[in-house]
Amino acid sequence: MRLKNYLLNHAYALVYSLGQISRTPLSSMMTVMVIGITLALPTVLYVALQNTQQLTAGLDNVAQMSLFLKKDTREENAADLAGQLRSNPDIATLEVITPEQALEEFRHSSGFADALRALEENPLPFVLVIKPVTSHPDTVARLQATLQKLPEADFVQLDMQWVQRLYAALGIVQRGVMILAGLLGLGVLLIVGNTIRLGIHSNRDEITITKLMGATDAFVRRPFLYAGTWYGVLGGLLAWLLVSVALALLAEPVQHLSTLYGSRFALGGLDVSGTLLLLLIATLLGLLGSWLAVGRYLRAVEPV
Repeated sequence: MRLKNYLLNHAYALVYSLGQISRTPLSSMMTVMVIGITLALPTVLYVALQNTQQLTAGLDNVAQMSLFLKKDTREENAADLAGQLRSNPDIATLEVITPEQALEEFRHSSGFADALRALEENPLPFVLVIKPVTSHPDTVARLQATLQKLPEADFVQLDMQWVQRLYAALGIVQRGVMILAGLLGLGVLLIVGNTIRLGIHSNRDEITITKLMGATDAFVRRPFLYAGTWYGVLGGLLAWLLVSVALALLAEPVQHLSTLYGSRFALGGLDVSGTLLLLLIATLLGLLGSWLAVGRYLRAVEPV
């Protein structure tokens, strides 16, 4: 029986809070819109960051290193070494460039064909062109150290500056999105708290009479907590709608740009887990904002 009354009280508070919101449609709609827009901004940045990481993941195999073997390395030794390295899990592809191939390529690209004919012997060594399975700095650095320790290795040439800059930039953007999301989340708390405070003041007489009739603080507090939850849920749904519309408008131009670069990249949106996370965060922010406001301002509404 006690459980039944408890559930009935919550059901009453849930419906009552929704009715209170519907009695002021204009101000409630403005509150929901402000919450939705506030939550949509970090969500869009989060989705953009996710798409950027997806795009850079497709560039992982662009990182390349060249392993220059010692000049006295024979062809069969170079072939054996290439076979051993192909079994390394950190290596995606490996190509052997012979001294003859390297000299021929240099002859065509340098413009010194006549001068190169004067050489008595080919000064170029065997080169193993290696593409790692990923461009992550830790993986590439580990592979570079492994290659440099090989007895046949002369030196390993690697251009990691662009990879390091890319990951550093992504790290800064990710940290910035987290900071912005935290600040805007605080803004949602203030918005909901201020709305609930106004609701408490506008229902001051009703709250006073209810307390005079013996209502507990928990009974009086409950509708306002549900109102804050409703604001959070509706604001989260609006944020999801705004993000979906924005991504739908951007999908075609992004696809066109991707096609011009010969890529199959397609702009991704919020998946089910991301949508549920957005709604959960919005709901918790609404509940927390109303809880803080009710706890502070309800004490001021006491029967005399």
